[in-house]
Amino acid sequence: MTFGNAPIELMAGAENAIDVCLGVEPGEHVVLIADEISRSVAASLERAVNGRGAELTGLLLEDFGPRPMKGAPPAVLEALETADVGVLCMTPQPGELTARMAIVKVVERRQIRYAHMVGVTPEIMQEGMRADYHMVDRLSDKLRERMLRAETLTVKTEAGTSFSAHFDRHLDWVKTSGLISPRYWSNLPAGEVFTTPGTVDGRFVCDATAGDYFNGKYGDLRETPLVLQIIGGRLVHAECQRKDLEDEFWRYCHTDENSDRVGELAFGTNLGLTRMIGILLQDEKFPGVHIAFGDPYGSQTHANWKSRTHVDVLTRNCDVWIDQDQVIEKGHYQMDHLGL
Repeated sequence: MTFGNAPIELMAGAENAIDVCLGVEPGEHVVLIADEISRSVAASLERAVNGRGAELTGLLLEDFGPRPMKGAPPAVLEALETADVGVLCMTPQPGELTARMAIVKVVERRQIRYAHMVGVTPEIMQEGMRADYHMVDRLSDKLRERMLRAETLTVKTEAGTSFSAHFDRHLDWVKTSGLISPRYWSNLPAGEVFTTPGTVDGRFVCDATAGDYFNGKYGDLRETPLVLQIIGGRLVHAECQRKDLEDEFWRYCHTDENSDRVGELAFGTNLGLTRMIGILLQDEKFPGVHIAFGDPYGSQTHANWKSRTHVDVLTRNCDVWIDQDQVIEKGHYQMDHLGL
């Protein structure tokens, strides 16, 4: 199918995604999966794919049944079986994580280049997708090298976040800097370096956005932060002025035996971002550190446990120390401390 006319203001970001991040070549087969809400973004990506002389298969999720999806549509999975490159461009709805994980499972088995653009908006295409991803890659490399030998990470904010993390040397630090390879798929916009931490202890104040469908439902939490207490890498208490959010988040994080476990600790490394916009897909790439409860992306970090859930939580204006060396101050990287 065709997704329609591409807004000209989205084309710089779309071409960055297709040409630079995914490195699409003439004659390659690109599968572009989108939903109605994301149609304008999909149209810009479609035009960029056509501009590279690649073959496009476009799939609209609403054509395969009602939303939220209970599972990945078979036609989507079948198309990915013959793809060189895949893109998922959609707005998430409650209960769809399993469907998205099924798509990623095919991508990882076939090791195709894949961009996961879940929650993408026209605003993001004009901001985070216009970053210099070669510079993002250099910063991400430096952080990964540093963290492979680090003992402790300490994160504090004026809003009350104060936690420390320790690491398991058997688990990998993964770079998703926007330059996508068959080995590692990536969110776009990109700019993360992440691992599954050995343990996390302390308080995390989510005064920005929360992941999965919470972002779309509750928005920016600056005025009603979600305060999370973590002991031994497990969520032990959640508190928020919005009791509906507090209760729903607590239930989500007790879906299965590992839903309350910190499965991800990540640096945001997208230096092209100057502000948070209240959309997780971009805000999690903002310079700083965030965590997620639930699935640890074990196929990438090598963690040996799983969960049916995964929810990121973000905080603003981090101060971050690797061991005793402060590398982020109020959300700004200290580049000289990283050799950049």
